Amino acid sequence: MGDDMDDQRRLAADWFRELRDRITQAFEALEDRGPTDRPAARFAVTPTERADNGGGGLMSVMRNGRVFEKVGVNWSEVHGTLSSKARAAMAARGVPGLEKDPRFWASGISLVAHMQNPHAPAVHMNTRMFWTPEAWWFGGGADLNPCIEYPEDTGHFHDTLRAACTPHGADYYERFKSWADEYFFIPHRGRARGVGGIFYDDLNSGDWQADFAFTKSVGEAFLPAFLPLAKARMTQDWTDADRETQLIHRGLYAEYNLVYDRGTKFGLETGHDPDAVLMSLPPLVKWP
Repeated sequence: MGDDMDDQRRLAADWFRELRDRITQAFEALEDRGPTDRPAARFAVTPTERADNGGGGLMSVMRNGRVFEKVGVNWSEVHGTLSSKARAAMAARGVPGLEKDPRFWASGISLVAHMQNPHAPAVHMNTRMFWTPEAWWFGGGADLNPCIEYPEDTGHFHDTLRAACTPHGADYYERFKSWADEYFFIPHRGRARGVGGIFYDDLNSGDWQADFAFTKSVGEAFLPAFLPLAKARMTQDWTDADRETQLIHRGLYAEYNLVYDRGTKFGLETGHDPDAVLMSLPPLVKWP
């Protein structure tokens, strides 16, 4: 495959950055419409750098707002040489040529939102492209993590993702929903961390444009899937018992991301800014 994907990599990185900009603007606009018992929050934006001049990105975190207790929207574009551990993990997934040439490039957007109101669901979304001299692929998805589930919210979230998937492959939604159900399962708890969504990785159909178009559809679906739920729940009355339920449920999220999440492991192993890698962790958590 060689180094002939410069244009495609640039297109992907620029699109992930533009999506990041649109989402942060939409979240700040939602903050302005939230309960007025506190000031509307704004994103603090911090440039990040990977070790050994291997690129970096933007870490955007908003805390203690009207709607969002903590939300991070990170964009990155990194490159370098894969560690032996990362090479072995990717080779086991079928990525070719890593022993001969372990260089890599990756770009993407990663988002996690933890909400003030216990009735508003936490949410995760990411889309990314990965390149090595012998391969390229896309990955990503979105999943909803309510501590108090509303079936109509779950239905809306999944319906929106289904509509994004179907034009690109008749079986995409069912395949990637099943993958999410498996991927976001917490073995030591014997349960999922939320109500699912879609997840996919190693997507290379041989048609870069088609796979990029699908990945863009997943990213474009996020705001329509999530914003109506946040708007509907952000002013709902809640009790101390609801807050306790929320804090304990967040423990599932923390446990999953620290023990199982592939992106967390990769980010820490490849020298990316640890604060950016661990941005997904909730601000306050309780364990029973």
